[in-house]
Amino acid sequence: MIYLLDTHTVLWFFDDSGRLSKKAIDAILDAESKKYVSIVSAWEMAIKINLGKLKFDGGVTNFFSKIAENGFELFSVTEEHIKQVESLPFLHRDPFDRLLIASAISEKMTMITGDTNIHQYKIFWVW
Repeated sequence: MIYLLDTHTVLWFFDDSGRLSKKAIDAILDAESKKYVSIVSAWEMAIKINLGKLKFDGGVTNFFSKIAENGFELFSVTEEHIKQVESLPFLHRDPFDRLLIASAISEKMTMITGDTNIHQYKIFWVW
């Protein structure tokens, strides 16, 4: 399986907050699956840290380190993903999530997300 972790998913995993579902944890810990974290999540974090809406020790520099330490791969945005955003129904207003959704659709990835707005889209998701 190929998973794309939503921003809150990866943050809660790093924080060991207890907020992840059992299915989400099992998917993340599945050694046979590939897990990706989008550069979009780092961009979202950088903005929220700068605005004082998010605290993350070490900022995005540490975030990138933790991605590697946990065996996740960093996922880049492509022209195809941007084109996919244009055709998405406007069920979710968050521009970061819309780009994550478009990426997951384009790459046929399963998203690990508890965001019920994302669950409205015709994508595979786990929670």
